[in-house]
Amino acid sequence: MRTDIKTETIRGLQHSRKAHYLKKKFEPYLYLTPTIILMVLLLIIPIYMVIRYSFFDNVITNKNPEFIGLQNFKEILTDKSFLTAVKNTGIFVGGSVIVHMILGMTFAMLLNTKYLSSKTKAIFRVIFALPWMFTASVIAVLWKMLLNPNGFINYFLVEFNLTSSQIEWLASRDFALFSVTMINIWAGYPFFMISILAGLQGIRSDLYESSAIDGANSIQRFFYITLPQLKPILISLILLDFVWTIQQFALIWMTTGGGPINATEMLSTFIYKLGFSKYQYALASASSVILLVVCTIIAIIYVRHQRGQE
Repeated sequence: MRTDIKTETIRGLQHSRKAHYLKKKFEPYLYLTPTIILMVLLLIIPIYMVIRYSFFDNVITNKNPEFIGLQNFKEILTDKSFLTAVKNTGIFVGGSVIVHMILGMTFAMLLNTKYLSSKTKAIFRVIFALPWMFTASVIAVLWKMLLNPNGFINYFLVEFNLTSSQIEWLASRDFALFSVTMINIWAGYPFFMISILAGLQGIRSDLYESSAIDGANSIQRFFYITLPQLKPILISLILLDFVWTIQQFALIWMTTGGGPINATEMLSTFIYKLGFSKYQYALASASSVILLVVCTIIAIIYVRHQRGQE
């Protein structure tokens, strides 16, 4: 009798320990469940649907779409408008990322210098960071007013005899792409500035002191101490900025709409017009998949870089 009671007690304890172990193991996943459900509904399923649509003829408008394989990709990759969008996107992204890096580094080093007082640095930090605080709609309206033929920029150029006539910055094929790129640069450089400034403040001062004792000048200290110390941050910033800029839509749409005559047509506006203006959802899906592949490659590189850094 006592043996049976002892056996049942041991089994009860084992069962209790097992239940506690399972609860401890699966409890974190219960907290993650709402997020996982949202990701599946708002991310995984839409991506699956877009990838699926890209292999069919015109879906949604066609009740019985047929599987056509890679035909949509072939048509897109030979479309002149798509190639124009790729070229414009390359110029837009490349110019934005490079100048973001240069401006961000310049202003960050200015704010990190010891020759400015703390109050002066605080004022400049607010001023330099202002563009990052504005939404895309505010930025678009602001710069459309500034770049208007009768706006401040044209007034300034004419007043100082830098140009003989007013320039249609956003309505000219010669200046539209340059203009939207400059607007995006102005709106995005504070992110680089703040991130690089944080990195500069994390560099040990004894490295600069040792190099000064060894006779290194400011240029040598920049290339042999500052840049190597900032390398992990700079690579992360470049990869993130590439992904963000290649998907830029709101700014382009609210300033030029991809015009004039495709002069500022980006992959994002091209896909939007295919899907919601021309109702060619299959071709829009194929274009989206191409863009998704590019962004995924960059994301993989970024994740590997982060793991290597850790």
